[in-house]
Amino acid sequence: MEERHTPRRILLVDCDAFYVQVARLEDPDGAGKAPLLIVGGSPTGRGVVTSASYEARQYGVRSAMPTAQALRHCPNATVAPVPRRACVARSRAVRQVLVELSPVVQAASIDEFYLDLSGTERLFSSETLEQTAWRIREEVLRQTEISVSIGGGTRRMIAKLATRRAKPAGVHIVAAGREQEFLQTLDLADLPGVGPTLVEALRARGLVRVEDALGVQLEWLQEWLGSGRGAWLYRRIRGMDESDVEPAERRKSISSERTFSRDLDLDETLERRLLELSISVASTLRRKRLRARTVTVKLRDRDFRTRTRSLTVPEPIESDAAICEVTRRLLVDLRLERRVPARLLGVGLAGLSGRDEPRQLGLFSDPVAGETERDRDVSRAVDRVRERFGDGAVRRGRLLDEE
Repeated sequence: MEERHTPRRILLVDCDAFYVQVARLEDPDGAGKAPLLIVGGSPTGRGVVTSASYEARQYGVRSAMPTAQALRHCPNATVAPVPRRACVARSRAVRQVLVELSPVVQAASIDEFYLDLSGTERLFSSETLEQTAWRIREEVLRQTEISVSIGGGTRRMIAKLATRRAKPAGVHIVAAGREQEFLQTLDLADLPGVGPTLVEALRARGLVRVEDALGVQLEWLQEWLGSGRGAWLYRRIRGMDESDVEPAERRKSISSERTFSRDLDLDETLERRLLELSISVASTLRRKRLRARTVTVKLRDRDFRTRTRSLTVPEPIESDAAICEVTRRLLVDLRLERRVPARLLGVGLAGLSGRDEPRQLGLFSDPVAGETERDRDVSRAVDRVRERFGDGAVRRGRLLDEE
């Protein structure tokens, strides 16, 4: 890595309660007038919370909480569905504004964007980084109607932590040279990647705050936590993060899941829902010109127990035929393990690689481990038909049986 002579200028733009904002913009007379708003699930309590308004959060409502539980915490809340297409459109609009304002933009998620303004000091010499951040915030709001919070610093991790201080609708910049002072105001649990299990292990050693751990030698952390984990924490509490903002960073996974309006118990019905989800994620995979090696099926039972099964195949796959066959087998395994009614089903693809990267297929490929050229050609042909005539133009026979 090249030596840096001037401090980096990194911002993280985080859309405030993004799904809530979009739901209100899409339904101004309904969700738009509800201060206590839950997005995700249904008014009957089915599903899980995707996001909640800041007012609802004061009642203890949190994302990933079952909607029924959220309504017990906040019975007067309005529940709105997730406006998925509108969220994608608004996210793209926010990114487009940021691309016009920053030389390097990386989408970290649908509602988070890293900016690297390093080297723009002369261009923006008349304003501080904080003033630049406020200008960006105002421009995003003006052009997209989406309110954002912005954190900034010399490193990505610092920018992410600073964004939490900025919320909602604010800006917080950690000046170069003040990183350690900033980190010492935090709990270890605040650091990205420090999960509940690690927090409890550290608490057992009397370490709660970042400043508590700073006095512990590397060797002791490695003795307690293992060599790799101890070294990682040693660097983390010191804010050591030289990762770059990568505008073309590859997507790490593609997934889709569905919470049912009523629990499903019949294998045939679950397989049909699985087929729909598998075709959906496979289509997204091909649209991104990607292939996947790891396929995961997620099942949430009636009692909220969540179970997953994954399979990593020898060669990357992209076709409906291959992905559907893998997900079908994984669902069979999950159902054999525990046969109870299901409230949620999901499909995920990971281990992604570019379609154009070199790939070799064996002459006698296992139908689950690989796929034929014909499988890929058929799937791409179907994609072209759907793009021209709509998603319903081509459907599998098993899905037509329900109509």
